[in-house]
Amino acid sequence: MRICVAGLGNFGRLHALTVSRLAEARLAGIVEPRQDALAAARACFPGVPAWTSVDAALAECDAEAWIVATTTASHVDVARRLMAAGRFVLLEKPIAGSLQQAESLAPLVAADSRNLMAGHIVLFNSELAGLLDECRRRGPIAYIDCVRHRPTTTKKLFPGESPYHLTMVHDLYCVLALMNRAEPSRFAAQRRYDADGACDLALAQLAWPDGTVASLAASFLTPAGMPGDGFDRLEVFGQGWAARIQPNPRPLEVWDDRARWPAALEIRATPSGASGMLAEELRTFCRVVRGGEAPPVGAAYRDALAVLRWLDRLEAAAGGASQPQV
Repeated sequence: MRICVAGLGNFGRLHALTVSRLAEARLAGIVEPRQDALAAARACFPGVPAWTSVDAALAECDAEAWIVATTTASHVDVARRLMAAGRFVLLEKPIAGSLQQAESLAPLVAADSRNLMAGHIVLFNSELAGLLDECRRRGPIAYIDCVRHRPTTTKKLFPGESPYHLTMVHDLYCVLALMNRAEPSRFAAQRRYDADGACDLALAQLAWPDGTVASLAASFLTPAGMPGDGFDRLEVFGQGWAARIQPNPRPLEVWDDRARWPAALEIRATPSGASGMLAEELRTFCRVVRGGEAPPVGAAYRDALAVLRWLDRLEAAAGGASQPQV
């Protein structure tokens, strides 16, 4: 399948590299308005057609499918133009800067969302896939506990970003998949601010009519001695059973003058091929475009809208309290 990648920031370049390593796909083009980034990409992907605008690429590129990894502010506009031209789109998260913007795409999205798949690699993590299998086999879920902590430096790297939208969003997609799209009936949330007024801790609680409860915590609180990308943990409890995954960091540890965790994410693209959750997401996208399947739970347009609604509810519930009240 011929794929063009629009947006060559860190993750867009990783998308392009992974596509170029897949047997199922061919990197048919790259789009990046920044000349320096485009020059670097040309050097990395020699022979691959390159453009500085989506319109120019649409006119000349033979790609049937596109990966949109541009800035969030441009996601809706780029996706709209591509879908209007009959292309299939994998739209990186968040699909829009607001729920209202995301909803404006509805007239162009197919009923089964086959022409618009939401890009969310966590859904394709092998541990989460195993956890979903266990939950289906073992029966109803009683409680979900999600923890996602990042270094204190995250506040400086992403000034003004809320832990709800920057990090907790990943776990909300996981919860949506675990609950098979069931809509929560109650939302509660709290946040904490540091001495400089930056939010460094976000808490959330969701409840469903059947009694299932989910608790989520996301922070920018881990110190320098911990893994460079913090740590993630997801636990699920049922009647007479429990399960846990710890997908970040990966279970590779290296020691020299200190302990190091070089593999934070299950992503690998080498000259011999690609593996891990990004490769699995892109293989799924290829099958979706070919008509072999619909986007999985969590990756359909309706799922992206649901998570944006949940985030709006949680941000409103958290309000402006300076200390969490649990």
